[in-house]
Amino acid sequence: MKIQTLIIAGLFTTLNAAAQSADVGVAAEVGTLGAGVHLTVPVADSIGVRVGLSGYNYNTTGSTSDATYDFKLKLQTIDALLDWYPMSSNSFRLTGGIIHNGNKITSVARPNVNGNYTLNGNTYNSSEVGTVDGDISFRSAAPYLGLGWGNAAGKSKGWGFTSDFGVMFQGAPSANLTSSGCQASVSLCTQFANDLAVENINLESKTNNFRYYPVVRFGVSYSF
Repeated sequence: MKIQTLIIAGLFTTLNAAAQSADVGVAAEVGTLGAGVHLTVPVADSIGVRVGLSGYNYNTTGSTSDATYDFKLKLQTIDALLDWYPMSSNSFRLTGGIIHNGNKITSVARPNVNGNYTLNGNTYNSSEVGTVDGDISFRSAAPYLGLGWGNAAGKSKGWGFTSDFGVMFQGAPSANLTSSGCQASVSLCTQFANDLAVENINLESKTNNFRYYPVVRFGVSYSF
């Protein structure tokens, strides 16, 4: 079953339960997935369903052993989560679910102060070989496991606090570096393309730690 189908099923399940239940909660949160909101409803004793979305964009720089990059990280996720409260008198919860993962990184290689790229031990002038752009993507279906505190649809009406600590398993990254505007000789452009393929592997290795994405969220909730 496709991830979109699972998310839509979770959304309709939550909205249907919300329509039939007086215990509905919403939460506004910030964390490592950006800023987001969640709708929470109970579906059984000690079990609740949450659906929500989060997003944020920010820029940073980073380097492999050969090149320096300007990175733009686009965070965009939609999740369907199942919360289990093992102690009914406590707000502690264990959570599992599935996340539609739209997280993506775009990159632009930055020449050094002399206007050169160094790839696979070879130096190229950027005015001859052009620009180097790329993107790093992850699988769209990302399982999630975590724990947290707070029940936005709990028995206590009004304001509360919520938190999550978990891991999104978004898989090994897939990098795609491309160059454009090479005006050097055919042989030099071919060598540059071959070295760029090696650098593509280096970039994937550099970002491999992102396959386990830490999820930390804090927020305020309101129970109706």
